[in-house]
Amino acid sequence: MAHFGVLGPLAIESPPGHWVALRGDRQRTLLAVLLLNANQHVHVDVLVEALWPERPPKSYASNLHTYLSRLRERIDGLRVEHGPLGYRLCVEPDELDLLVFRSAVAEGQRAGDALAASGHYRRALAQWRGPVLAGLHVPRLDADVARLESERLAVFEDCVDAELTAGRHGELTGELQAMITEHPLRERLAAQLMIALHRAGRQGDSLEIYRRLRTTLIEELGVEPGAEVRRVHAAVLRGEDPVPRMPPPVWPVCQLPPDIADFTGREAELAELTAVLGSGAGVPLAVLTGEPGAGKSTLAVRAAHRLRARFPDGQLYVPLGRDVGEVLADLLRALGVPGPAVPDDVRARAAVFRGRLTDRRVLVVLDDAGDPEHVRALLPGTPGCAVLVTSRQRLSGLAGAHRLSLGPLSDAEATELLNRLAGARVARERAEAGRIVAACARLPLALRIAGSRLAIRPHLRLGELADRLEDEVRRLDELTVSDLAVRSSIALSHEGLRPPARRAFRLLGRCKLVDLPAWAVTTLIGEPDADEAVEELVEASLLEAREPDATGEGRYRMHDLVRLYAAEGPPVEGGASTVLAATLALADAAAARLPRTVPMPAMAHEPFPQPLPAALVERLLERPEEWFAAERANLVRLIGSLGAREALLLLDKLSVYLYLHGHYADMRAAYETVLAATDDRPSAAIAEANLALLRHARGQYEEAAAAYRECAKELEAHGDHRTHAWVSANLAHCLIGLGRAEEALQTARALSVSDDQPEALLVREAESAALLRLGRVADAHEADLLALASARAGGDPRRIGTALHGFAWSSLLTGDDEEAEAAIAESVELLRGTMARSALAKSLRTLGAISAATGARDRATAAFEEARALARDLDERPRELSCTRAIAASWIGEGRAAQAIPVLRACLDEFREMGGRSATGLTWLVLSRACEAAGSPEDAASAAAEAASLADPRDASAAALRRALLALTEPA
Repeated sequence: MAHFGVLGPLAIESPPGHWVALRGDRQRTLLAVLLLNANQHVHVDVLVEALWPERPPKSYASNLHTYLSRLRERIDGLRVEHGPLGYRLCVEPDELDLLVFRSAVAEGQRAGDALAASGHYRRALAQWRGPVLAGLHVPRLDADVARLESERLAVFEDCVDAELTAGRHGELTGELQAMITEHPLRERLAAQLMIALHRAGRQGDSLEIYRRLRTTLIEELGVEPGAEVRRVHAAVLRGEDPVPRMPPPVWPVCQLPPDIADFTGREAELAELTAVLGSGAGVPLAVLTGEPGAGKSTLAVRAAHRLRARFPDGQLYVPLGRDVGEVLADLLRALGVPGPAVPDDVRARAAVFRGRLTDRRVLVVLDDAGDPEHVRALLPGTPGCAVLVTSRQRLSGLAGAHRLSLGPLSDAEATELLNRLAGARVARERAEAGRIVAACARLPLALRIAGSRLAIRPHLRLGELADRLEDEVRRLDELTVSDLAVRSSIALSHEGLRPPARRAFRLLGRCKLVDLPAWAVTTLIGEPDADEAVEELVEASLLEAREPDATGEGRYRMHDLVRLYAAEGPPVEGGASTVLAATLALADAAAARLPRTVPMPAMAHEPFPQPLPAALVERLLERPEEWFAAERANLVRLIGSLGAREALLLLDKLSVYLYLHGHYADMRAAYETVLAATDDRPSAAIAEANLALLRHARGQYEEAAAAYRECAKELEAHGDHRTHAWVSANLAHCLIGLGRAEEALQTARALSVSDDQPEALLVREAESAALLRLGRVADAHEADLLALASARAGGDPRRIGTALHGFAWSSLLTGDDEEAEAAIAESVELLRGTMARSALAKSLRTLGAISAATGARDRATAAFEEARALARDLDERPRELSCTRAIAASWIGEGRAAQAIPVLRACLDEFREMGGRSATGLTWLVLSRACEAAGSPEDAASAAAEAASLADPRDASAAALRRALLALTEPA
């Protein structure tokens, strides 16, 4: 086993009693670098720089390997590992004097009394044989050598402190005089020598030390001696013993509150905090912010407990919110500074505090900080320590801080916390628990209060508490138990606001929108200092600043419980009406820039006045889809707060975007909201017609047809002939899905519309589809040809693409495969250039059918796959199912019939539920082929019989689809 020494000339003892002399300077340099970084990886670049400080040779890698090989040859048992991170020299703690030194220092710091500490420190200092690596100059190690010399001096001073406290001053005078000669500017050494001389009865010599120190400091640095030396000087002048001046504290010092047992979640945040604070780089500073009740303090305590092993000298916990001078005095006393030794000046206290933490590894937790200056006064000055701050403010003035904003818990974490607090009934009553979690906005404080109320009242039903919490008027009253209250937590943040920010806070709390764009916030506040008020609210964590949306506009959000508190005060005059007017006008202009694919007429209205500057409007609506995407949730929420006419107008504009992207759930909820709030029958009829349209899109044909009929009657009675025409055309399409082609044809032909009207194409599509179902292919083809000519005359690519779709299908049925292929290819190409994704999905599905019927199998399956993906995104279930059926048919041809059977049976169940007679029959037909291919003849025969019972011999469309699907089932 080898022993090494770096605290003096480089020394190698291997084996014991035999001292190894290395010949080359580069071998010695390489070993020195590895020893100063013992048990740590050293990157190759560091080694190269140390060995060749000016310019490494091209063969540096092989040279380095050679030097390592020679070291292994000369030193018995040398253990050097090589990996991706570099080279690491492995040594045991007693094999290197540097490690022995540091181990003894750590024992001295942990010692319970001054005499024992002194013994450990003396053992540590005895490891030094002279300057670090004496006789070996390696520029790359200069900083490390200087750091070690400073470390040695600090340990010597700690040792002297311990020995002065133990009353051993008589043995120190000569040693201190030698050290002060070597370090004439070291104030701590001077103070220690003054104390030793004063105790030895040499008051004059003690004062002379002070005089010389002061003169040297003034002449060389232009500064007066520090507070501690002046204190010792004053005590010597009075003839008093300055000791005990700052006896060493009993390390470690742990002031952390207990870690709560039911802490839940926050694993990602904990990992981030522990990584930042435990990095060991400088003095890491993490600032944990978040809205009131987010659990900042609880998380900080949990993180501090996790980090205890990395900060063996202690963890200080400092509740702020009081005078920082008092805080520092308490900290100094906790660190062993007796009351008389605590300086009066706050800056002097901060300096002593930093001094007590010098070269220590201590975590400082500052809870509920409100002022960056107070935090700065409590920051350690040397590496090894770390600081974790919690604050309601962002503390933006703290340079170099790592900020972590704490939001609500996830749904799973919130439910788990409620379960831990309230017991197993939370798992049994999940729906009611979910309502409580939502009402508590997933905030830990609110959940803790709700859980505690359930715990102390076992007979309180979760549903009953949920009912109370869902009442916004009383929610904050309900979220109170014992000394915990959400309202008081928010009030603490609110009380610190200046008047303009308080006014802005009230205005934002009463706003009906939740996620506000920056223009709406400033318009709502309506004051020149609006930006300053907003910044103050963000700094106080009462308003969340979010990333800009796709239009480039910044966003702001006020969380639910904060919003309820803000809305409790008296009304405040602001720009709410201007925001509403601007929002309506923006929605109108954005809808006008998008294609109207929803098969309902636009509502007539007077132009909306726009109060916003034209340049801002143009920027916001440069990409109207992105504006609607950013404001979608706001617009849906706003609809519930408007009158029936205004709500319908706004929803009519929003539906242009929602229908285009298949957001049927939002459309349904919004129209149901309007329907429930209005007594106006014409408005109600329009809402009901749109709800029928959504049922139609989901394949609920019977319900949709019944609703269409009732709406059509009412609209006709109210004289709304235009909307009546659209609703009747939609009814005709719905009847075709139900297999009632004669009725569909009658309904379509009863509508007198001219080809220049927007609804004409929808009517012609219904008429053509009905004619095909009745076997009148030539008549259908003629109708499609007229519709295509009319669309081409209009020049709208979307209308042309839609008309080409109908023309392509009837062309296939007339036997003109070439014309059908050309028309559907043009349809798909045109529709790809528009935003009409539903029409594109329909044309792609027809491309798949035509391709399958004409033998282009690969093109068919690709088209069906793409059409299905679009239909799924748009939530158009009937179209998605028909594409799935075609894909399953192709599996049969690929020899995967067994895989196709369960898919086809699932499609069959849904088609039967929808009432689609033709779709159901075709699915039975494909299923019979699958069963036959899978070797189940009885099931195949049964399915074929079902298909035959549903077949309509007149239905030319079904015949063409049958041809296409059967072609896909043939072997590939």
